[in-house]
Amino acid sequence: MKVIRSPLYQVSGNQIFYFFTAMIFLFFIKATPFDVIGTYYLFSVHTLQMSLTYFIVIPLLILSLPTNLLRQYVWHHQTKFIVTLLSHPWMSLITFNGFLSIYFIPSVFTFVQSNLLLSVVVHVILFISAVFMWFVIINPIPEIKGLSYMLRAFYIFLASVILLPIGFFYVVVQIAHFPMYEAVAGALIPGFTAVYDQQAAGGLLKILQLGSYSYALLIIAFKWGRLEQSREGQVDEENIRYVRGVVIHLDKDDKNKR
Repeated sequence: MKVIRSPLYQVSGNQIFYFFTAMIFLFFIKATPFDVIGTYYLFSVHTLQMSLTYFIVIPLLILSLPTNLLRQYVWHHQTKFIVTLLSHPWMSLITFNGFLSIYFIPSVFTFVQSNLLLSVVVHVILFISAVFMWFVIINPIPEIKGLSYMLRAFYIFLASVILLPIGFFYVVVQIAHFPMYEAVAGALIPGFTAVYDQQAAGGLLKILQLGSYSYALLIIAFKWGRLEQSREGQVDEENIRYVRGVVIHLDKDDKNKR
């Protein structure tokens, strides 16, 4: 409410909607019995929690923040270096999707969950890396030199491909890999075995990931189309040269050769 009422920031109705939607999701994920179920009873619910956080909540939060607020607290002289480093497109792509894939390896997951402090540290790292990955996709601060629309579309494609193996693994697996969940299998849902739980986890991970990436890709495609439409019929000043009073318009390929 302080941000909304401040004369320093311009907050649209859509941004208010994005923020409170993200908060409702976050409250449901972390402050209800849903969290207990995911922690102690169902691996699929735990996966759903993480998928909602990283693929729904984080992009909504980034979209909800006014540009001036981000400039003030994220992009200033003291943070430019670290933000530029962590939001490097290919670094953030590999960091988040790589860490998440490693986290869901059964042996790694079991080890992380056995230590509360380690689990908190891992989730904080995943959260931060997810923020910077979505920074690349959304590009909320114009001052940060981002990828072109075409490269952002390719970036989203690569992000979906990197997580494909781990999601596919859980969908086809026929062996229970998590003793902590196998011991309570069927306690909440009769007949819902540990294998079914793992398969549901793999399906939920891919559905939410592909759903969020597909929506982001659709928005990028619309913005790209509007940009090209606005440029139609305009002269590209960067590719114009003047030679003794004659105007020469260079193609981009010719310009690169020169």
